Amino acid sequence: MGAMTVDRADGRSVNQLRPLACSRNILHRAHGSARWSQGDTIVLAAVYGPKAGTKKGENPEKASIEVIWKPKTGQIGKLEKEYEMILKRTLQSICLMTIHPNTTTSIIVQVFGDDGALLPCAINASCAALVDAGIPLKHLAVAICCGLTEGGSAILDPTKAEEQKIQAFAYLVFPNSPLSILPSAPSAEVDGPIENGIITSVTHGVMPVVDYFNCLERGRAACAKISEFHRRSFESQVPGDLTKAT
Repeated sequence: MGAMTVDRADGRSVNQLRPLACSRNILHRAHGSARWSQGDTIVLAAVYGPKAGTKKGENPEKASIEVIWKPKTGQIGKLEKEYEMILKRTLQSICLMTIHPNTTTSIIVQVFGDDGALLPCAINASCAALVDAGIPLKHLAVAICCGLTEGGSAILDPTKAEEQKIQAFAYLVFPNSPLSILPSAPSAEVDGPIENGIITSVTHGVMPVVDYFNCLERGRAACAKISEFHRRSFESQVPGDLTKAT
């Protein structure tokens, strides 16, 4: 099967993302908030803090981050706990943890719709909310899901129905140059070129190495598009503003 001949139910090409939408500053009691959607996968992230003090077991000389995941329905399960942990590690790696030592910043992630690629959507929402809250970041994390079909083709941003059919998938999170994203990024904080790095990689299922590297390449290219969308979204600083990708 050729890479470009995968039939996707919604008519997208293998490299095509679902429509992106982001609205920020929508929760008045939160310090920052963002609603992010990729197709029918919709996540609202709210940031509270930084508040004084860290939890037991956290380093008081640094800022601490806690992530609370709220599923659309029902109780939090094993998978959601795993998502909390991955999200926490990802956000810790991009926040400047030395600026507000002995504080805790809470990120509440509320799922409104899950039609596939839920964790990457939550990461993108959380980053937009952190920017909205003015939390100092080294760079932005941009997340994508890349799946491997049974025919061996890589598809980006799979829907729930596609996720159930694919043999393996990778959640990939890339750093983005802060100079291209954040309106007033302190250039002193940029330690070397980071565009080619990867922040987080989580794979499910069996994926041959060659396919994984293909996913990395495709994911990085797609994240450049999401970054551009982020940048346009941040340029329109109007409260409650809604930005949609064309």
